[in-house]
Amino acid sequence: MTLYHFGNCVALLYVPYYLAYKQSGLSEYGAFWKCVQAGMIYMFTQLIKMLILATFFPDNVGEAGGSFIGEVLKYTVDIADLAGLYFVLNGIPGKGHSKVLTAGIGWATAEVILSRALLLWIGARGAEFDWIYIQKCIESNILLIQHIATATLVWLWSRHNLNKNLKLFIAVLLVSFCYKPLLFDFLLYVLHLGVWLGLVVKGVFTLVYGLFALTVYASLADLIGVY
Repeated sequence: MTLYHFGNCVALLYVPYYLAYKQSGLSEYGAFWKCVQAGMIYMFTQLIKMLILATFFPDNVGEAGGSFIGEVLKYTVDIADLAGLYFVLNGIPGKGHSKVLTAGIGWATAEVILSRALLLWIGARGAEFDWIYIQKCIESNILLIQHIATATLVWLWSRHNLNKNLKLFIAVLLVSFCYKPLLFDFLLYVLHLGVWLGLVVKGVFTLVYGLFALTVYASLADLIGVY
């Protein structure tokens, strides 16, 4: 039963990532090593973030859960993720859709491996069944959509032929989205939402975020013929 639960969690966690890579056509572009490169840049970015937190906010690193200021500072450092994605996108040749998919899937895969693999190996193989691991897997699938949408918006922001007002709005949205976990924690606390309902809210919010990115990308693609 333990092995069965572990297998279900692994399938729920990694199969959507594999399908996203295969069905998006990235395998036909030979983008595997570009995804690996994106993952390496993700790891380097996380190292830089940890060094910044440890150097400039040493008192807040261990107290982030109990201090609002500590939480704000912690998520402010997440702006480095946007810089990392921008660097990844600039290093990927090809058309717009292949750039954003390679960067988004590579970035998300690196995150899920580093943040979930050990958790599942230690926890999901335990003697007792716990819904928390299923919830973490579902949350990782939501994050896959979020990272692809974020990569799309970063690519759109880097375009010189994008409307200036829209470009400013995208920049504000990207920076604001760095504080999304803090906002959701606040909503869960205020509205007393359960874990499952919280996942639904996160999923709906991420879906709207992704649809916005897709709409802007499609509009720009139709306008200038970039696909």
